[in-house]
Amino acid sequence: MSLTEKSAYLKGLADGLEYDKTTKEGKIIAALLELVDEMTKEIEAINEDISEIDDDLEYLADYVEELDDDLQAVEDFLDEEVELDEDDFDEDDDFDYEECDGDCASCDGCDCADEDYYEIVCPSCGETVCFDQELDPENLICPACGEKFGCIVDEDDYQKITDEE
Repeated sequence: MSLTEKSAYLKGLADGLEYDKTTKEGKIIAALLELVDEMTKEIEAINEDISEIDDDLEYLADYVEELDDDLQAVEDFLDEEVELDEDDFDEDDDFDYEECDGDCASCDGCDCADEDYYEIVCPSCGETVCFDQELDPENLICPACGEKFGCIVDEDDYQKITDEE
């Protein structure tokens, strides 16, 4: 029996007893029956809301599982495409840099080795990329593949190349 049915049953029993609603006891019984009826309606409304939320959560869980599967497929694809060398990373998962030797993708035959340029290996395509003081080392874009990445430049080195500006 549902809560609504039980509430209606109690109300029917009380009405069947033909109690006097004008006495103190009768007034209390009538008020309690009305309270039970209102509480039953509120509980039923809450149960409906919970049921809708459960349906939404089930849908979202399925959707997250699909996204996870898709992400795993992308990660597997990228793992096959790019093999990164652990020497390209420092302790903080940022990329190490060294002075440019003039032989990188962004040089295009320029004389980077003659100026204060730094080179880094792109984590996406593995190409060596040069940058100077005009570029923010935490916000680099690889000219070979177009991926955005960053690195940490030693503060003394960065100060040195910005002072020479």
